[in-house]
Amino acid sequence: MKGKLVILSAPSGSGKSTIINHILDKNLPLEFSISATSRPPRGNEKNGVEYFFLSQDEFKKKIKEGCFIEYEEVYPDRFYGTLKREVEKKLAKRKNVILDVDVAGGLNIKKLYGENALLIFVRPPSIEELQRRLEKRGTDTPEVIADRISKADYELSIASKYDAIVINDRLEEAENEIVNIINKFLTHS
Repeated sequence: MKGKLVILSAPSGSGKSTIINHILDKNLPLEFSISATSRPPRGNEKNGVEYFFLSQDEFKKKIKEGCFIEYEEVYPDRFYGTLKREVEKKLAKRKNVILDVDVAGGLNIKKLYGENALLIFVRPPSIEELQRRLEKRGTDTPEVIADRISKADYELSIASKYDAIVINDRLEEAENEIVNIINKFLTHS
């Protein structure tokens, strides 16, 4: 029996990373899968910790080599993806894996892993609140924020394809709800 996959997806700024950190602090039997990206590091991000940072050429080469279980060009020339070797290595050791991926990427993983994968969509309370959070974060230009808001509209339109949708209006409640959903999934055989 291999491990299981838990996939969290959300529009940028919805609190997904904060929730994943909370989940990992709860000592659930989950190991985080680090995604790869062609974007440069933000703030104090380090290669191999938050992401595997690849150049566009490196990323495109790995696409051609079939190294990803999912990847997307999320924004023009900004690729994100999940390296197959990272996930398969953990699953083979019967480890459960938690992934932080783009909404479309989550759907691609579900197609590959079926019932062995749980998709959770973290929804912001509103587009206006999402914009406020992105502006408060202070890591993106107004143009990038506008792109993220535009992308969020699309992501919200396909959220119903996920196994569970959790609104992150009150962080602690959202965290508890997601932990309960994950516990049920991991203990159900």
